[in-house]
Amino acid sequence: MLPKPHFESPTGTLVYSSEGTLMGARIADDGQWRFQSTQSVNDKYKKALITFEDQWFYWHPGVNPISIVRAFRQNLSSGRIISGGSTLTMQTARMLEKAPRTFSQKIKEICIAIYLELCYSKKEILELYAGNAPFGSNVVGIEAASWRWFGHSSVSLSWGESALLAVLPNSPSLMHPGKNREELKVKRNRLLRKMYEKEIINKSDYLTAIDEDIPEKPKDLPTLAPYLIAQINKLQKGEIVHTTISDRMQKRSEERLMNWHNEFRSNGINHLAALIIDVKKNTVVAYCGNVGFYDNRNGNQVDILQSPRSTGSVLKPFLYCASLQDAEILPHSLIADVPININGFSPKNYSRDFDGAVKASEALQRSLNIPFVIRLKEYGIPKFRDLLYNIGLKSINKSASYYGLSLILGGAESTVWDVASGYAALSRTLNRYCNEESYNTADWENPSFLKLSNTTQGIEQKNPVFFDAGAIWQTMEALSEVNRPEEMDWSLMPSIRKVAWKTGTSFGNRDAWAVGMTPEYVVAVWAGNANGEGRSGLTGASAAAPVMFDLFNSLPPTSWFDVPYGALQAVAVCPESGNLKGRYCEHSDTLLVCKKAADFPVCTYHQMITVTNDETERVIGNAGSFSHNTQTKPWFVLPPGQEWFYARKHPEYKALPPVRNYSSVYTQDNPIAFIYPSGTGAVILPRQMDGSKGKVILEATHRNEDATLFWHIDNKYIGSTHRFHQMEIDEETGKHRILLLDEQGNSVSRYIDIQ
Repeated sequence: MLPKPHFESPTGTLVYSSEGTLMGARIADDGQWRFQSTQSVNDKYKKALITFEDQWFYWHPGVNPISIVRAFRQNLSSGRIISGGSTLTMQTARMLEKAPRTFSQKIKEICIAIYLELCYSKKEILELYAGNAPFGSNVVGIEAASWRWFGHSSVSLSWGESALLAVLPNSPSLMHPGKNREELKVKRNRLLRKMYEKEIINKSDYLTAIDEDIPEKPKDLPTLAPYLIAQINKLQKGEIVHTTISDRMQKRSEERLMNWHNEFRSNGINHLAALIIDVKKNTVVAYCGNVGFYDNRNGNQVDILQSPRSTGSVLKPFLYCASLQDAEILPHSLIADVPININGFSPKNYSRDFDGAVKASEALQRSLNIPFVIRLKEYGIPKFRDLLYNIGLKSINKSASYYGLSLILGGAESTVWDVASGYAALSRTLNRYCNEESYNTADWENPSFLKLSNTTQGIEQKNPVFFDAGAIWQTMEALSEVNRPEEMDWSLMPSIRKVAWKTGTSFGNRDAWAVGMTPEYVVAVWAGNANGEGRSGLTGASAAAPVMFDLFNSLPPTSWFDVPYGALQAVAVCPESGNLKGRYCEHSDTLLVCKKAADFPVCTYHQMITVTNDETERVIGNAGSFSHNTQTKPWFVLPPGQEWFYARKHPEYKALPPVRNYSSVYTQDNPIAFIYPSGTGAVILPRQMDGSKGKVILEATHRNEDATLFWHIDNKYIGSTHRFHQMEIDEETGKHRILLLDEQGNSVSRYIDIQ
């Protein structure tokens, strides 16, 4: 077979939506608007072109001898080339050669034209010509010309547009704004008249076509999803790319983001990004990498969706889900929320307050930091870091020791793309299990924005790939109960769709996140500044979440996840502790939990105690004749350190009554606990405004609110406190031992390192 000659000119990139509409394009590397051929040559253009350039195209072998002889005579008599006598095949050959027009070059073109006829069909030669002909300015090829001069694809060319493009390569210099428009129109109409006389078009089409205006200047191409187009242009430069982007959803998303952007930038929040994933198809339907792509302001060209940012609290659902799956917590089991210091790391809740003890699901809903730091410490930092990396958060690629416990609070960076992909995989895993009661590795593949991407079928299996369907469902249920911004009673409004969602705010208010999930869609939003500048009031709840719900409202109606009964079992749990019901729990609730949770510890918070009938005193030992004035009953008891904070927010909580001791051998559990410092570690000595040394204030609590505590430091008595136990100390830097005693001889001590 003969080797086929081909054009080697670079082509620009064309990007289409899932509906087949052009979203945008990028110019070729040589500065020409030139695209690959997308389809067969438009029939109207084909007829106009052949009528104008080469009426015998389908009958000659690449060269028309009659035209050549006539042109030779004309050129010989004039002494210069005034007529080429070229066929369309010869003109295609000239485009391949790109050489000056001389007699010797003409002979070469004739040879190449004959060769083209041997290598290609007539249809293919027409496509070669149409794809590489010059159409004025820096426009090359029929597809680029259609978009640049008329604003639409060559498929929908009218008779007038087809005739104009047919005559234009013959005189491309005519296509310049404000120059020779009438001359070009006369040339076009002359062709239309010829086509009418040859009965190629009817009178109605002819009259309509000659009345069409000549375009004055090139039209701008569509500019939908510019950040995605920029990314595609890097990956598939010069190609025609069909994406999964929904034209309608992309337009709505960009419009809504711009509306929010106009509101946010008055507060110095300049950038906003959003990603919408079709969960069931695992495809991207809207990609808004930022706002203001064509505005040259600082940071507007940054594609935030692909830029690693501090994660804030958006990783907490993964830890919560993994902990449920491993039966390390139940949805409502209590986690400590007290001041902690772990090797110098002292996390704080956003509210700067403490609950003492809080349900795990509530800690997730309120995004409390301390319970999740405690949870991560117990789960294991290396184990959690590996889990995040394996589920697709590839930016979290440093060692567990590098991140430490701050990993769960935004100490690691990830992209919106990776985080949203992980959330979508949770939804997809749950969907599949509810439909098939199985898991598939393909559920954890990254979503695609390419329409014809080669997605794998994955491996079907009975065991979870990463997360159990029961744990995912419990996580979704917890996240669906988070109060929406400014809509505290949203759950009572039937018009509001049910969404599982989580926000995140990075340290210094630099990044605001919100990610929402339904069985059909995942919507992820980021707000902030591309340069990392923080802004007061920039939080996930105040900035990103309202945008996320606005985008959800633009989507088709959504449903809610089915219950994966095959991955759950019903158990009786204590309504106060959230643990499995213990022997002293008076009440219980029935709760669906992961199957592993059958081995979860029973409630030990309820203790059986003896109290006086009026419950004002606890009786220990042999009460003798007083037994008729006592009763035995279960009592919900928290550790002293948790109890002090818990009681402030739970007025129904009843601390253990003071002890009436009838036994000389009884030793009760320690009622004293430090509040600050809560553990051994460094205590930073504050400095005053004038630079002088400040003082450290220690704080403790006692289960008996009327107790007196006696304070000692380094075996030296420094004072006592009654009811409110705070003690100010003024000690030198270094290690010191703090000892607390009460009137019953109970004691607690702690070593601190003042710095």
